[in-house]
Amino acid sequence: MRHLFTSLLLLALTIIQARPSFAYTPLSDATLRHLPRLFSSSSSSPSSSSSPSSSSSSSENYSDGFDPDFDPTHGALLAPILRPRVPGTPGHAAVQEHFAAFARDRLHAGWAAEWHNTTSATPATGDRAVPFRNLVLRRDPPWTTAPAPAPASASASREGDVARLTLAAHYDSLYRPEGFVGAVDSAVPCALLLFVARAVDAALTRRWEAAERSGEAGLDGEEKGLQILLLDGEEAWVEWSERDSLYGSRALAEAWERTRYEAGSSFSTPLEAISLFVLLDLLGAAEPNIPSYFPKTHWAYQNLAKIEERLRKLDLLETKPRKPFLAESGKEATRFRGFVQDDHVPFMRRGVDILHIIPSPFPSVWHTMDDDGPHLDVPTIRDWAKIMTAFVAEWMDLEGYFPDMAPSDAGDKYSEKEEL
Repeated sequence: MRHLFTSLLLLALTIIQARPSFAYTPLSDATLRHLPRLFSSSSSSPSSSSSPSSSSSSSENYSDGFDPDFDPTHGALLAPILRPRVPGTPGHAAVQEHFAAFARDRLHAGWAAEWHNTTSATPATGDRAVPFRNLVLRRDPPWTTAPAPAPASASASREGDVARLTLAAHYDSLYRPEGFVGAVDSAVPCALLLFVARAVDAALTRRWEAAERSGEAGLDGEEKGLQILLLDGEEAWVEWSERDSLYGSRALAEAWERTRYEAGSSFSTPLEAISLFVLLDLLGAAEPNIPSYFPKTHWAYQNLAKIEERLRKLDLLETKPRKPFLAESGKEATRFRGFVQDDHVPFMRRGVDILHIIPSPFPSVWHTMDDDGPHLDVPTIRDWAKIMTAFVAEWMDLEGYFPDMAPSDAGDKYSEKEEL
């Protein structure tokens, strides 16, 4: 079980509110209206600048009630995850293969896919070591991954020069009760991350190809990449504790703390290179209430809430909740009192900035056998897909780079531009 943690010491680590310094361009209304076109069938080919990720509208894709991505029974992204996924079991391995196949067959070749493997004993398995595997999907600007010419330029960008927006969710499921599926916990968040990666893929390609053609690659003073963590071993095997929980995220954070980039890089370690760690959990039920947990990243929460507000004003979200999913934009500094224990904690303890997207109260199906496909609210899932895609697109400065937009759309701009 996750607990609301109120230690003043850890909370003090988040109390200084400071925005990072990089360009942040809100998406135009035209681009927001384009988002439903990114809902596509599983037959979509890997994105490139010449092959848009989708040309059909969302209404065409699920006008008959079937969503090709998020249908609990047959959706290409979600359905393969909706099964028991206890680490070390065949169901767990099948979901790992689903992730690997998605990265291999549905994403641009510029994505790097790396498995971080570890083992640990658990209170339920005694001396038997259980395998835990985190999947890291990463897409950096191509000029930071290509071999440098010889002699290497002193100004050449490197892996350690890329600040990565990091999206995370856990994919394991509870050991008991036997047969537990864990739809909101956390099959849906994992499917959302796959959707977002595919949705922004072509726009990333177009943005970086344009920079290379113009000769501006690596010259704007900010290298931004996108990183997705599909984490293993979040659930406790017997009872939540420091040692019986977060097996995968603890091991990955420790490994990245020890990993050093080459001398002269902008960042010393992969942990330092995380510009923001966005953790999704317990999503997929109707009427979610997402608090803002950390003062230091309240600005990012506000950006996400602004995206939801704009999408609702444009009538681009399907749900009509009693209040917004993200309703705490105006939260006062004195009202930040604690946070939920989850996979972000090992990273937060090492200084990483966290945005935690988890509802409070938890969905009523949490840790029950009702946490399954039939109890999901698919319109809510689709709305989360649009909100998170827009957030990533703004962070990665993708305005103007989404393919398959009508030329007349270009003049429909949103008026705000920020330097964060």
